Amino acid sequence: MTSRFRQSTFAAVAIAMLLAIGIAACGGDDDNGGNSGGGGGGDGGGGGKTIALLLPETKTTRYEEKDRPLFTAKVKELCPDCKILYSNASQDPNKQQQQAEAAITNGADVLVLDAVDVKSVGPIVQHANQKKIPVIAYDRLIPDQDIAYYVSFDNVKQGRIQAQTLLDKLGSNGDGKSIVMVNGAPTDPSAGDYKKGAHQVFDKSGIKIEKEYDTPDWSPDKAQLEMEQSITALGKDGFQGAYSANDGMAGGMIAAMKSAGIKPQTRPITGGDSEAAAIQRILTGEQYSTIYLAIKQQAETSAQLAVAAAQGKSDPDGLAKAQVDNGAKQVPSVLLSPIAVTKDNISDTVIKDGFLTTAEICTGPYKAACTEAGLE
Repeated sequence: MTSRFRQSTFAAVAIAMLLAIGIAACGGDDDNGGNSGGGGGGDGGGGGKTIALLLPETKTTRYEEKDRPLFTAKVKELCPDCKILYSNASQDPNKQQQQAEAAITNGADVLVLDAVDVKSVGPIVQHANQKKIPVIAYDRLIPDQDIAYYVSFDNVKQGRIQAQTLLDKLGSNGDGKSIVMVNGAPTDPSAGDYKKGAHQVFDKSGIKIEKEYDTPDWSPDKAQLEMEQSITALGKDGFQGAYSANDGMAGGMIAAMKSAGIKPQTRPITGGDSEAAAIQRILTGEQYSTIYLAIKQQAETSAQLAVAAAQGKSDPDGLAKAQVDNGAKQVPSVLLSPIAVTKDNISDTVIKDGFLTTAEICTGPYKAACTEAGLE
């Protein structure tokens, strides 16, 4: 590391610390009704520890509806006296930096960090390490930093599964078929992994990718605009299917198709995250597939590691069996497997595991589709 880089990094951390002091009460919601006192990297005692959960955005519904409550419930089960400092950065890396510094200032003993931009969180990790506060990378791998654990899914495999599901639906190995491909945010390494995995399948097939986009912020609105541009360029009959890296963007792309007078049922489209709205679209045929990620297992495993780390213990249950190279070290990791979901296996995946209920899915106009699919 050059002297100039060290100086700029330390300066950035110092500025962020000063900002954090002024916003300590504004960094996000505290699931305990107030911030805790004391410093991070405590004495390794049992209860009374403080765990900071820092999530990246709200446009993807899973974070507020699933990750946060599941993580919180597991922490409370394992450590009733532990405090949780919660913040959501709303896709703003500067805001996340301030929230992390506020958490450190307010006594966090461990940071569970899902980075908005993994390239910008180095100062957060470095400051935490200086305070002997472990950092757990949640969902998105933080490169080139000394992090304690990484908990996520096999993201390259997920991209392969998404692509193969679409390829199978189109038939004949995609020969003579064209698609529009909409990837996730270029600042998210998971999006890059999905894209890599999908290309591993598409590039060996007979399919032609007519238009491809990397979509800032995973924005459904931007994905809708990208699909509108594709339809304008290719014509209504210029593509036979679409790849979307997640459900939110798939929703935007489907809206664009409808607006152009294209029936989504005639253009299979993928997704990811198993959002309730996506399952409803799958039941009506507007979306072909999604990906079920065992977010409950991810959140609860992260909570187990966080409680142990806050108490100064190593991985007590041997959860982190994998090793992932992040450029700085071999990071002890938990990598979960993604599962493709179509109309045929909704009941055996998201419903069976309690991720979604029929009451959440089978509302109003979707009741008939649920009955037809045997969900009610």
